[in-house]
Amino acid sequence: MSEAQIVHRRLVQSLYKRSLKTAQDWYIDTNLFRRKAVELRMQFDAKKNLRNPRQIAQAVQEAERQLTELKHPDPYIAVSAPGGTKFERNIHPNLDEPAVHH
Repeated sequence: MSEAQIVHRRLVQSLYKRSLKTAQDWYIDTNLFRRKAVELRMQFDAKKNLRNPRQIAQAVQEAERQLTELKHPDPYIAVSAPGGTKFERNIHPNLDEPAVHH
């Protein structure tokens, strides 16, 4: 596989993953999200056999445009991830520094 093919494959994989993440932002219910994930997979599979570089570039550009349009204004953040509601809630104390009591 050539380097250009590897780069293209990673681009499409990233696009697919970002599409799933965006769908998860909109469809919190697992059943609804799963249906949307299957629909997204069908859309990507429908274009995986394109060979014309212009058609491929156009398909990627269209998918990027759709992804930008569908971006959620308040995306889901996992509770323990940075920005989540439980992030650093129970931080372990630093035992190397003495505790300062006021």
